[in-house]
This record gives sequence, C-alpha cells and structure tokens, in this order.
Amino acid sequence: MDETRKPSSSVCHYRQPAPQSVSVIHQAPSPQDVAVIQMQQFNVVGGPADDLQRPDYTRHEAGLFSGLVEGRVMDQLIEHGGVQGVAATLETHIQNGIDGSPKDINSRKEFFGSNSYPARPPTKGFFHCVLKEFMDFTNIILLVCAALYLGLGIKEKGAGEGWYDGVSIFVAIFLVIAISAASNFRQNRIFDNLFEFNNNILVAVMRKGRRDVISIFEIVVGDIVCLKIGDQVPADGLFIEGHSLKVDESRMTAGRDRVEINHDQNPFLPSGSKIIDGYATMLVTAVGMNTSWGRMMSTITRDPNVEMPLHGRSRKLTWTVGMFGLGVALLVLVRLLVEYFTGKTRDETGNVEFIGSRTNFDDLIDSLVDITATAVVILVVAIPGGFSLAINLTLAHSTKRMMADKAVVRNLPACGVLASVETICTDMKRIIASKGVMSVPRFFVGADSMEGRSYTSIAANVLELFFQGIRHTSAHVHKFFPVTTIDESIESWAVLRWNMEMENIRQFSILNVKPSCSESWRIGISMKNQSDNRIHLHWKGDADSILPLCSHYYDSSGNMIALSNVERERFLQIIVQMASSRLRCVAFAHRQLSEAEYENEAANQGIPDTNLILLGLLGVEDHCHPGIREAFQICRRAGIHVKLVTSENVSRARAMVLECGILSPGEEVNEQLVVEAQAFFNYTQEEQRQRVGDIAVMAMSSDEHKLQMVQLLKENGHVVAVTGDCANDAPTLKEANIGIAMGAQSTEVAKECSDIIILDDNFANVVKVVRWGRCIRNNIQKFIQFQLTANTAFLIIYMVTILSSGNVPLTIAQLLWVNLIMVTLGALALATDKPTKALMKQPVHQADILVTNIMWKNMIAQALFQIAVILVLQFEGESIFGVHKEVIATIIFNTFVLCQVSNLFNARKLEEKNVFVGMLKNKLFIGITLMIVILQVILVEFLNKFAHTERLNWKQWAACIGFAALSWPFDYLIKCIPVPETPAISLLF
Repeated sequence: MDETRKPSSSVCHYRQPAPQSVSVIHQAPSPQDVAVIQMQQFNVVGGPADDLQRPDYTRHEAGLFSGLVEGRVMDQLIEHGGVQGVAATLETHIQNGIDGSPKDINSRKEFFGSNSYPARPPTKGFFHCVLKEFMDFTNIILLVCAALYLGLGIKEKGAGEGWYDGVSIFVAIFLVIAISAASNFRQNRIFDNLFEFNNNILVAVMRKGRRDVISIFEIVVGDIVCLKIGDQVPADGLFIEGHSLKVDESRMTAGRDRVEINHDQNPFLPSGSKIIDGYATMLVTAVGMNTSWGRMMSTITRDPNVEMPLHGRSRKLTWTVGMFGLGVALLVLVRLLVEYFTGKTRDETGNVEFIGSRTNFDDLIDSLVDITATAVVILVVAIPGGFSLAINLTLAHSTKRMMADKAVVRNLPACGVLASVETICTDMKRIIASKGVMSVPRFFVGADSMEGRSYTSIAANVLELFFQGIRHTSAHVHKFFPVTTIDESIESWAVLRWNMEMENIRQFSILNVKPSCSESWRIGISMKNQSDNRIHLHWKGDADSILPLCSHYYDSSGNMIALSNVERERFLQIIVQMASSRLRCVAFAHRQLSEAEYENEAANQGIPDTNLILLGLLGVEDHCHPGIREAFQICRRAGIHVKLVTSENVSRARAMVLECGILSPGEEVNEQLVVEAQAFFNYTQEEQRQRVGDIAVMAMSSDEHKLQMVQLLKENGHVVAVTGDCANDAPTLKEANIGIAMGAQSTEVAKECSDIIILDDNFANVVKVVRWGRCIRNNIQKFIQFQLTANTAFLIIYMVTILSSGNVPLTIAQLLWVNLIMVTLGALALATDKPTKALMKQPVHQADILVTNIMWKNMIAQALFQIAVILVLQFEGESIFGVHKEVIATIIFNTFVLCQVSNLFNARKLEEKNVFVGMLKNKLFIGITLMIVILQVILVEFLNKFAHTERLNWKQWAACIGFAALSWPFDYLIKCIPVPETPAISLLF
C-alpha cells in the first residue's frame, strides 16, 4: 500500500508512532527468548530484505499454525515463542500489521490459502434450468400430447402437412420452457448474489500502521484484526491486546457460550465465534478451510427454494382453482365422448366419425387420443401455475432493486411480511444525522457556565483532567473501534476553543476500556500514570448515565464539592435545559485511586464506576436527517405508527419529537404520547396493553424495555418492525416480526438476528423498505388478478360452449399460446413494477389476505365482460360479420388474446381508475406487451396452418381491437363501485 495515498473518507485510519527499535526474526524463538521478544518491536512494513528471494515464512510449513487455535495447547504456543514469536515468524508487526502491498497479500494467499470455503455447490447453469422445466410433470404430459398429435397428423395427412399440429404444440411448449427456464436462471443468479453479499462481512484490520476496513474474504494469515462487541471472529487467531474480552463459542462447541480470552490462560480465538463483551486485536494464524469453522461451513448448503407464506397461500389458491378446472376438463371429456360415441361428430369431409363396429380401430384410437388431449390441455391451462413463478420473479427483481436503496434482504420470507407492518420501533440514532461536524454551544465546569469565558478562567488541575478525559476516551487513541462524529466534534471544539493539545498522552498506560454498545452511550477507561503509578479513571457519556455515578464535582476554581440532593437537582435542571434546546448533554467524570484500591474494586466490577467526580457538561448540538420529517408524514398517511424508543430523557425526547415531526401537526404532546419507560412498566399488564398503542415516544428506556414493548405490541396483534445495530439489540430484532439492522457498522450479532440490513442509519430508508414490501405484495396481487380473470373466463366459455354445441372454441395450439401469455409472459410483465408513492398514501387493509374484495370485484367484472364478448362471437359471429365459421374461430381466438393484453393494463392498477399511469417507466412491461401483440399478428396472418387461423382484414382486426379496448372504460366504471372492507370469500386465500 502506498503511504502517500490519501485514505478514503469512508475508512477509519489509525497510525501508531514509529517504533524506536527495529528487529526482524526469521525463526521461531526458544522459550528462553520469549521475554526478550516481548520487549522488542517488529517492523516489517517495508517487507523482506532485498537479498531474500522469498518471504521468510515460506521457510516453514504452510500449516505450521493451522491447528494452534483448534488444539488450544499453551505449551505449543510457548514453543513458538508466544504471540510475539508467531507474529515474528509470520513477518507481522505486532502493532502496525503486515505490509499490505498487493505482492504481500498475494504471497500470503498463495502460501497459506484464502479466507473462503465452498459453502454451497456452484450455481446451476441455464441448461440445468431448462432440463428441470422439461422434467416438470405438466410439461411431460404436454410433450406426450404433442408427440401423439405429430404422429396422428402425419398418419392422417401425410408428411407434407400432417406435422403442423404437432410441431405447433411443440413450439408453444418450448417457448414456455425457455422463458420459464430463463426467468428461473436469472432469479437464482440474483439470489446467489444476495447470498454472497450477506456473507461478505466487513472487518477492520491494521495494515502498514493504518486501520482499514476490508472484506472478510480478503483477510490473510498474519493480519491484525480489530474486534469489538457483536463481531464475528473472521478466522482463527491469537489474542494480542484488549479489554474484558469474552466470546460465545456455542456455534463451535456446545455449552461454551461465554469464554474469557486473556494472555495467560486462553489467548485462542476460533473462527466463527462471537464477541459478546470487550474489545481486542487478534493475530490471524489460519484462514478458510484450514479452520474448523471453514471445514464445518463447507458441509452446509443453502436451500435455493426458500418457502414464503405467500407460497403457501398461493398453493391453496392454485388447488381451489385447479379443482374447478378439473371439473370443467372432466365435463368436456364426458361431453366430447358422448358426442363422439352417439355419432354426432363429423370429420373434415362431413362424414360421421363413429359408426359402431364399422369404425376402424385405428380411427377410434386417434379420435379418443384427440378428445383426451383436448381435455388434458384444458386442465393444464385452467390450473393457475404461474403463481410461484410470479412470486419468485417479484422477489428476485425487488431484492436486487432494494440494494440500490441501501437495503439488503437476509431473510426472503420477511418480504412477504413487510407490507403488513403497522408499527415501527426505532431509536434516536435513526433520526439524528451522523455525518458532519456537530457544534458545542454549551459548556459547564461543575455548575458554572463557561459561555464567553477564556480557558484561563478554569483551574489548571480541572482543565488538565478534563482534557485527559477527552483525549483518552476518544476513539482516535484506540484501534479497537471506529471514530464517531461526536468524538470528532468534541475534540475539534476542545482544540480550537480551549487550546487543548492532543499530545502528552504517552505518560499513561491503558489498563482497561469499557465502551458500551447501546443507545445509552457511556465509555470508561482506566489508566496508570507512569510517573507516580496512580490509577486514573475517566468516564464519558450521556449526562443521565454519568451523573448518578458521581458523588462530588469540581467547580471552575478547582474546588471539589460534595453532590448533595440540592446540587444534584441543580445539575438535573441544566441537563433538562440542554435537552429542551435539542442539545445532547455529554458528561465527563474522573477518579484517582492507588494500585491496591483499583485492584480491589476492579476485581468486582471491571472499571470502577462509583464515587466519581464530575468534571463538566457539554451541550452537543445535533440535527435530524434530511427528509426525516417527510418520512414520518409518509408513515402517518400509510397507517404506520412510528414509536421512538430512546434512552434520552423526556425533555430531549419531546424536543426531538417536535423537530422531526413524529406527531401529527397540531397534535398535543401529552403524557399519553410521551412516557418514561419505568413509569409505563409500573402499570398493570392490562393497562400496558391498553396504552401501548397510543405511545409515540418512550424515554429513559433500556434494551429490556424495548423488548417488552415489542412483545406487548405483538400481543395486541400489531405487525412490528424494529431497528437496531448493537449486540444488545439482538433479542429485540429477533422478537420483532421484521428485524432491521441499521448501518454498515452494525455488529454481526445484530445482522444475524435481523431480516433486512440497511446500509446507513437514516430512518427514511426504513420507509423505502416498507414501500418495497408493499410493492412486492402488490405485484403478486396484480398477477393473481390477471391470471384468475383469464382462467375464470376461459373455463366458463369452454363449459358453456361445449355444453350447448359440443364444439371447442380454441385449438390445442391456441390454448397453449394463451397459457404462455397467462403464465410466463404475464408474470414477467406484472411482477417487475417499481414501487410508487401511491403505495404509501393510505393504510393497507387486509394485508394478510392475498385476494381482496377489490380484486374479486375486478376479476368477476372483467371475466363477465370477456365471457359476454366471446359467447356473442361464438353464437352470433357469423351473422354479425357475414363470414364462415373458420374466420369466426380466428376472430374469437384473436379477440380473446387481445382481451388478455388489455387486461394486463387493467391489472397494473388494482384500485386506480387510470390504468396507464407510470406505464412508460416500466420498459419491460411495454416490451412484453409489444412482443405478445407482434407474435399474435404473426400467428394470425402468417402461421395459419400452425395456429389453425385465417387471415383477417383490417375491419376484422379493428373489431377485435375494439372489443378488447372496451375493457378499459368498463374497468373505469367498475372501479367506481365501492366494496365493503370486511373480507368475504377472501378469507379462503
């Protein structure tokens, strides 16, 4: 890596001071040399010496350290010279990391292997999808029918013309198979990309003295990895340094769910374990298939056929319609057999087909095959087989497009629940903008305001302690966690306004660090002063969480004053005033102990957090995300209740509510809407259930309170979505109907418990995700309405026609073309619509119902329209147009197909009267519609023998188009008729 390269603004960097001594060790040291090694620093930033032809670690076996972590044998580690010795062998600087140049990375990958494993079989190719479609039972039946028709046609009419019927059926079947296979192949590729993305964890590493964020797949042996609470250990490694580190190894070894990691007894960090407490750096010793986690994951495969609740409901709907179709097919079969055996059917020459025993046996078999094939094809067309395809296409298309809106779906079934979300529980981090430097307009030393005063007016000892707190609790001096905006803002303010220097921090050695991973922000650090061996404790965090820990405070003159009840109330008033002005009140506290006192107290509570001395209060001004007010307005219109669950006090929560617009305009902020968590949970359970739906803001809440609130909402029948990013949020994310991990820096524990990951902290993107959920449901409903309309019209037309005349209105080839439009092309056209703002303009009623009353109204009306048009043409067409029945049969076929085309437009808008709104934005819909029309023209005008059609003149074409176009004004009138919200037969589906 080029040191002159400017780092990207999206990557956190950390530089250590240059080492005082340089030493490169080419062989593992003996146990006697361990003490010497631990005092040395290893700097291989520049890589191996020029006279070496290869890196030094290649002199050893590639698997030298592969079993070190898995075996957990301390003696073996000591033989290698401890962690320092292993680092030296791997040519890793214990603080600055590896060289990180492309040559170094490639060399390590070639020698030690890459950090990847075959977690699933390779993606199946297109021809595999084609073969799978060929093996479908329905397609096999159709192929058999096509083969029989081909043989019968050649037998009856000869090889010159007899192949038309069979080949036309084959072509129709192959079109269905090819389009379905292409759709499934594309869907699988999209799902595979999502699978890879979900497994592509970002990891912080030290390379060449910089803290860089890279993909987990780019980690190599020798890397120094920075770990924090909630992270997954990305490879086998050894503990270098850290604080209060505990890991959960239950995924690897049953029962080991809380293991302490330290230098002396257990420095081993196995791949796949989770960090549940503390922070650390780790030396990678084995990657990929050389770890037990990699070997285990190589045996796990992903099921590509993810089951969704929508699939279950669609199967029920398919079964119901299929039973009706079976009844019609049996009715057709019986009627045609009766007509045939009673001698009422005639062949093309006008002769009776069945004349008892005089009928040739071959002719009898041919006729029975023809009749049976017709009934089978009717059944195939009647069964709505495109529902699963439409669901999968919608999911594949939508999940890919959601990534453009910074959202990644981890759990596909969650997409079916998104449309039903009624309540979203979020926290202050999703409202406050995390980018840009914040200002610090208020500063108190003790209870003394420093506004308009110079830093010289503050006692030197207090100012020095205050600066110590800022410097040492800043993420800039720790490689374990990234720098936050609030850190940068406070540091910039202290340097520019109060002349603070960021140097003079070497006289302290850090003993322990205790940062929190929750919205109740608090960081503690214990340090040892090298000059007098005194222990200094510094705490920084939200004033509400720091003030209760303090027993005294310093005033600006340097006097230490006891915190009486009166003084506490005075500080609380300052905090409330800042909160009312939308300022985040940050407190700094300090305590000094002897080594003996520290060891005694730290043994019980880690970093002591009692009897602290309050140093000062800062009022940090933050601002809402741009567009957050509009996002809350959209939620209100969509019938979604947003609940702010925050650890902030009531005053600040109320101020943020007014600024961001959670409440409706003119809505009064009262005790019913803004409550304190503890006061609310002091109510009886019945009172909690009654009041929880009215709450807009729950202040002073903990992670447990958030979990309890979600449970209460679910008990009341709410579909709840929850945002979070920390390990502490994991139980709530798992409990919610939809768990949403927010931010690219979300912990791996939070991501693992979530259904969707949004790559930033802006609540507005949560609204976009919900809109996508509604879009997915809406697209599936569009296709269901379209196909059920066509199926219903087709079945009733066939039933009436055959019962009345015994004739079938469409040939088998024509039926298969209609089936191609209804199933495959219809799904492609309707399953890819993008979300519109109209989806969020009103609440979603009956969100758990697949076929609503509005859809039933539209389907029945359009089906009746098509039935009326086709039956009129069937029985009165010859007299209306004055043509023979072969031309009328073509007009019927042409009109029925064009009715399906016009119904594609009607199905695009389930409730809107103007069905052409936004049509030009969906190029795929326009392309498929044009393709259907063009193919229909070719079938009618050029492929007459294949499609059994006659060429039509322009008047007949105009009549067909006119009949189909009448469905648009008819649809407009039907949508003016209101329907009850109470579901009727919708409950069946």
